[in-house]
Amino acid sequence: MLRIAELKLPLEHAPEELTAAILQRLGIKPADLLAFTVFKRSYDARRGVMALTYIIDAELANEARLLAKFKSDPHISSTPDMSYHFVGQAPAGLGQRPLVVGFGPCGIFAALVLAQMGFKPIVLERGREVRKRTQDTWGLWRKHILNPESNVQYGEGGAGTFSDGKLYSQIKDPRHLGRKVLHEFVKAGAPEEILWVAKPHIGTFKLVGMVEKMRAEIIALGGEIRFESRVDDLLIDECDGQKQLRGVRLADGSEILSEHVVLALGHSARDTFAMLHARGVFMEPKPFSVGFRIEHPQSLIDAARWGKYAGNPILGAADYKLVHHASNGRAVYSFCMCPGGTVVAATSEEGRVVTNGMSQYSRNERNANSGLVVSIDPSDYPGGALAGIEFQRALESHAYVLGGSNYNAPAQLVGDFLAGRPSTAVGSVEPSYQPGVTWTDLSSALPDFAIAAMREAIPEMAKKIRGYDMHDAVLTGVETRTSSPLRITRGDDCQSLNVRGLYPGGEGAGYAGGILSAGVDGIKLAEAVAREILKG
Repeated sequence: MLRIAELKLPLEHAPEELTAAILQRLGIKPADLLAFTVFKRSYDARRGVMALTYIIDAELANEARLLAKFKSDPHISSTPDMSYHFVGQAPAGLGQRPLVVGFGPCGIFAALVLAQMGFKPIVLERGREVRKRTQDTWGLWRKHILNPESNVQYGEGGAGTFSDGKLYSQIKDPRHLGRKVLHEFVKAGAPEEILWVAKPHIGTFKLVGMVEKMRAEIIALGGEIRFESRVDDLLIDECDGQKQLRGVRLADGSEILSEHVVLALGHSARDTFAMLHARGVFMEPKPFSVGFRIEHPQSLIDAARWGKYAGNPILGAADYKLVHHASNGRAVYSFCMCPGGTVVAATSEEGRVVTNGMSQYSRNERNANSGLVVSIDPSDYPGGALAGIEFQRALESHAYVLGGSNYNAPAQLVGDFLAGRPSTAVGSVEPSYQPGVTWTDLSSALPDFAIAAMREAIPEMAKKIRGYDMHDAVLTGVETRTSSPLRITRGDDCQSLNVRGLYPGGEGAGYAGGILSAGVDGIKLAEAVAREILKG
């Protein structure tokens, strides 16, 4: 097939216009165009005119001749092979089954690909299956009741289940593993448009059903999923200074033997991080970010981004991506922007408040929200690999107190935050956080350098998004779980640097940032396990 890039058409065009544009671009007759598919569709708002930009994969009667004709055109080339190829198949009479610890995006794809290769993995997930988990999560949002083992962070589907469901990433992906992730999602019930829209997303309600179907496929292929099965310890042998994993011990005291364990932890598995550290698994601190959630009317963001095209159903709810490099050396940036969404309670520990953002597929809630976060470096929290966790916990505990010690979140109007005075009442923007907010002064909720950087950044960001600094916009604290505060470092074979048989990956190990990249990393881990087993 031939790939054609930078094919531009008006925002609202008839389907036949796309066919005509392909014919014109290649200078061919209708009979020469056998078929085509849209690989990617994005938008271009430059020069004040909104246009759609396509990348097309076309099946043609005279492909070789056209390739030669356009050999110097950077926008026309052969379509790369994006199909997924398994690295091997499990041998007959396989002994120990590989284990997958965690059933978020990384764990799901590690287990799925292992199962598709015939390795019949056993998945150990500390939380509950997704529908029970959803009920537990609503218990916090509606009744102020937290289940520390089943919440936004823990349970089937991982933290991504209660998010915007974004399915795009900036990772390098030369093997097109992201396409494997997207195709599996479509097979599990995601809309086909995620294969070609520029910024695909799914939303929580759709993710729930998809996760269930992927679980069913893993089980049908011989895999096993064990919920409410927290791994509390590793079984490690040591000989001549080399540590070899032999299996795991669960919270109920039972043991499962396996010399191949995928560690697909989320970034909030703090007790597990402590256990790994105590067992001597090599890990190191890494940068992350902390901040608040900021909410505006979605109509304001639409108008600022789309202008006269605001409200067009093809464009949908507008998003944004902002960054400001403050004079104190800190980067302030938008994080996990959720158009038409809500701010959600995302703590996994009692006596702490954590915020995150969530959208449904429709993105039709009244507010837009985004993390507004400030970069944090290990030099800000000296003390070793686990020091970042204590840094996060201190902020979350203080936010709990500021919010009233009942899981309400502390909140402040943007105008008051910039002026350095407490807020006492809601303005025109109704905060979406549940179970509720307490109006206060957020200046003590983050380190002084972060507050100063954010106060500098918001007016600067308003130069790009008109109204971003509106007085009644809402800041809700605190956003601390942007990424893992540590990395469980691994080698080229995806195994821990000092514990053979342990394969750390995903967000918790510091190797992913979002659903798509975590899924891709899960595939890599499954392949690494398969290669090691097949090596004998």
